[in-house]
Amino acid sequence: MLHTKILTATAALAVTAGGAFAAENPMVGGAPMFADKTIVENAVNSADHTTLVAAVQAAGLVETLSGPGPFTVFAPTNAAFENLQAGTVENLLKPENKDMLTKVLTCHVVAADAMADAIKGMVDDDGGTHPVPTVGGCTLQATYDGDTIMLEDERGRTATVTIADVDQSNGVIHVIDEVLLPAM
Repeated sequence: MLHTKILTATAALAVTAGGAFAAENPMVGGAPMFADKTIVENAVNSADHTTLVAAVQAAGLVETLSGPGPFTVFAPTNAAFENLQAGTVENLLKPENKDMLTKVLTCHVVAADAMADAIKGMVDDDGGTHPVPTVGGCTLQATYDGDTIMLEDERGRTATVTIADVDQSNGVIHVIDEVLLPAM
């Protein structure tokens, strides 16, 4: 029991190179997220992101999202995928639909390390809405209300960031409650 408490306390107090204590990363899907691991290394441990991990594997994006980045990934939960029309996920996971799956997934990825405060600052600088170009060629519209960041996709669907600022060695993850889709 003491050993478990020590491990938990150690994980919660990641020491930075300068000797100062870094903020604890939030838990995601019941699993600790480690700032010294990549997006993929952490995502595979989240019980809430099994569909996303399967989709990333099917699209052949594991190597890319394990690379140096930096990346900001807006990571839809399993429940977000379940909100799609029946059969959509199964259809996207078919080998013949790999290009469309890749497009959908890369519309959740930004080639930058954007923490929530930075996103809010860009929204403020742009008068309330900030365009967010993704590596998939989609442009999301970011807004916020209080501490809650929202992203609107090109179809007018809105996803809410439910867990922000999950620091990774190659970027940051923001957990979202809807799948963002490209314009068709």
